[in-house]
Amino acid sequence: MSEESFNLSTAKIDQQLFYKLPYAFLEKHQLIPICEPRPGVTQVAMADPDDIETLDELKRVINTELEIVKATPEEIEEAIERCNSGNAQSVEKVIQDLTEDDLEIIGNIREDQDGVDVANEAPIIKLVNLIIWNALQMRASDIHIEPFENQLLVRYRVDGVLHEMSSPPHNLHAAILSRIKIMSDLDISERRTTQDGRIQMKLGSKEIDIRVSIMPTVWGENVVMRLLDKSGLMLDLTDLGFDEHHLKLYDSMLRVSHGIVLVTGPTGSGKTTTLYSSLKVLNKPDVKIITIEDPVEYQIKGINQIHVNAKVGLTFAQGLRSILRQDPDIVMVGEIRDVETAETAVQASLTGHLVFSTLHTNDAPSAITRLIDMGVEPYLITSSVIGVLAQRLVRVLCPYCKEESEEDVTEALDRLMIPEEIAPRGKHKIFKAKGCEKCRDTGFKGRISLFEIMQMSEEIKALTLKRAAAYEIKKQAIKEGMVTLQHSGWQKVLAGVTTLEEVLSVTEEV
Repeated sequence: MSEESFNLSTAKIDQQLFYKLPYAFLEKHQLIPICEPRPGVTQVAMADPDDIETLDELKRVINTELEIVKATPEEIEEAIERCNSGNAQSVEKVIQDLTEDDLEIIGNIREDQDGVDVANEAPIIKLVNLIIWNALQMRASDIHIEPFENQLLVRYRVDGVLHEMSSPPHNLHAAILSRIKIMSDLDISERRTTQDGRIQMKLGSKEIDIRVSIMPTVWGENVVMRLLDKSGLMLDLTDLGFDEHHLKLYDSMLRVSHGIVLVTGPTGSGKTTTLYSSLKVLNKPDVKIITIEDPVEYQIKGINQIHVNAKVGLTFAQGLRSILRQDPDIVMVGEIRDVETAETAVQASLTGHLVFSTLHTNDAPSAITRLIDMGVEPYLITSSVIGVLAQRLVRVLCPYCKEESEEDVTEALDRLMIPEEIAPRGKHKIFKAKGCEKCRDTGFKGRISLFEIMQMSEEIKALTLKRAAAYEIKKQAIKEGMVTLQHSGWQKVLAGVTTLEEVLSVTEEV
């Protein structure tokens, strides 16, 4: 035990342990956990290192050797507040401080359902608001509330990775679920089938749309809430990760008067953000834009948006046919799922419309073969498709704590057969993730896109008419200068934006 006063302002706080310990406990006993100085040892700063009773309680929670250092009460209080203000706040703290006005629900809440009294009690309202508030503070895209036999698990997806958070008591599951159902105008009494709803909230001047999905499981109903922040959506294309080369190519595709622009990638690769940002560029008073989506994720001023409803026969194909009678200039189809939608989109493009849509393929060349596999005739593809953009999301290194990697960059470039023109050999610096308070010890903060753009040249059209395999089309596209997803990732690694592991994790299959 060190009796000398410890400089807490420069110490790295153990974020995971910080959120594991109750806020009231930290505040009452004036202590805060610090990252391990060495394996198997946890360092804790305390105002009173001689408090044996508190030390015994700590040992029961922390299953490692403790090393206690002394810090002033003011330093500890400042460190606790720093952690809370920089990240999500602790359950106990916010339940005490949060008011109903911090998050305002837009729309009326139904009060004609059984169980509404419990769900509308102030502590439950505060607790659900807290869960949403914390997620917004952490820039989470999804909230997962998952019941198990003896535990209620709350997890946030931040930058594509799930993080387990401080969880409410298991016996509050029913009340939390009822509150969420009331907020999203769902049936509280229905527990046997899936339900989907929507919550609109305001956080200050910021409007948040929340898509709610409820699914029954063995231990109760599981909730996933997708947070859609309108202010975070309408980005400039340069903010998405487009470099000068890709931006010039993509902008030329946007300026064509008619044809199809396809955006491809797996679920969660940022396709919707790219499409909306593209529509933002094209959204002018003299242009009519109509979208058909499943569901409409963001409502955009000046754009007519239609929600798919298969129950009443409003499919992508049916909706697209109706859209064309509305005299649009630009059409966005949320996804091409079948030959009927694909052929209707092709016909729309051939009759003078600029059409945007998405496909689930690994890379840009595979989009052509996917359309052929669906049953679209090759000559229709060559007549309508302007180009294909494939994308992936990678996490961005935290600028406050990233550090230089010792890996031999030239050796790695050669091993992955990255061409000289993509990454010239020589002395390169690449960086690795470290972790600090500002990034919650993940080493990353935010995400950015990798892009691969293939334009429909005469040679690629010829290969399409021959029903060539995707690898043949890709070979020709690279010959014509297409920068692949992996090569795009390498450029960002060499620029110090992300890590080699991040790029490989999302591009190994392409």
